[in-house]
Amino acid sequence: MTARARAPLPARPHRIVVALGGNAIQRAHDHGTWREAVRQMRATAGALASVVRPGVDLVVTHGNGPQVGSLLREAELGAAEIPAPPMDVIGAETEGQIGYLIAQELGAVLARARPPRTVVPIVSRTEVAANDPAFRRPTKPVGRFYTAADARRLTRSNGWTLREDRARGGWRRVVPSPRPRRWLEGDAVAAMLGLGLGQRCVFVVTGGGGIPVVRRRDRFEGVEAVIDKDLGAALAARTLGADTLAIVTDVPGAAVGFGTPRARWLGRVTATELARFARAGEFAEGSMGPKVEAGLGFLRGGGARFVITDIPSLAAALEGRAGTRVERGGPRGRAR
Repeated sequence: MTARARAPLPARPHRIVVALGGNAIQRAHDHGTWREAVRQMRATAGALASVVRPGVDLVVTHGNGPQVGSLLREAELGAAEIPAPPMDVIGAETEGQIGYLIAQELGAVLARARPPRTVVPIVSRTEVAANDPAFRRPTKPVGRFYTAADARRLTRSNGWTLREDRARGGWRRVVPSPRPRRWLEGDAVAAMLGLGLGQRCVFVVTGGGGIPVVRRRDRFEGVEAVIDKDLGAALAARTLGADTLAIVTDVPGAAVGFGTPRARWLGRVTATELARFARAGEFAEGSMGPKVEAGLGFLRGGGARFVITDIPSLAAALEGRAGTRVERGGPRGRAR
């Protein structure tokens, strides 16, 4: 009597994490109205929906810089009547706000998909180290610009750290930007994906890098900090065992010599080449640098592919026809 043959296990879906930059939600020249945000996300939703198909799990994360700035200004204007919330609470508020926006617009598109998928926003906390050096050297600008007199007043009254931006003619608050260590809800989302829910849902996670928390004995406490959204996206992708991390920004890819006559966009490159360009200072610290650092960290942590592109090129970039595409190995890359 022969043993009954076992049915082959289904292949694990290809898992993609797409990190939306602020331009996918609010354009630089917008006024910050909700109507503008809906219009912009409606355009973004079509590009995201083009990624969704059977055999693909899509997870979305996003930036929150403009929204944090708006809430900080609201808190400042209303401080005489309503106590201002701390930075971690403002981060949580933006996760809910943007998660709702993505659920509304992407959810409307995916409701017509076959099979349909539900967009599930998850308020996400990210653990950072209490002794991270960033807490001693705040560097992340938040909120609006102030005069020198206002900066002195806010330093005395609120204990803020403000730095002068001479190029833009003002002073701006800076807060710590510690490195993300662990996404607290990550194991639960990974378990849901492992049960196949990624074929029925699109999870929205770790917005703005996640709400920064530190461990205090037997509990976690929020801290006045902002986590880099790209490093947070890479952590989420590693936690979920994603195959691909796609960082969506407002340019079609990474470039060497950006802003100079020798500028050239990078198409398919190896991780080794991209790291060499980064060491040579080709990627600005406040713009493309964190994205490249996040992508290389994702690849070192076991990811297979890292993509930098813009919203119109997202589907083509994931198919290898646009954007900057980086793999752990393979043939020598080339620029286009």
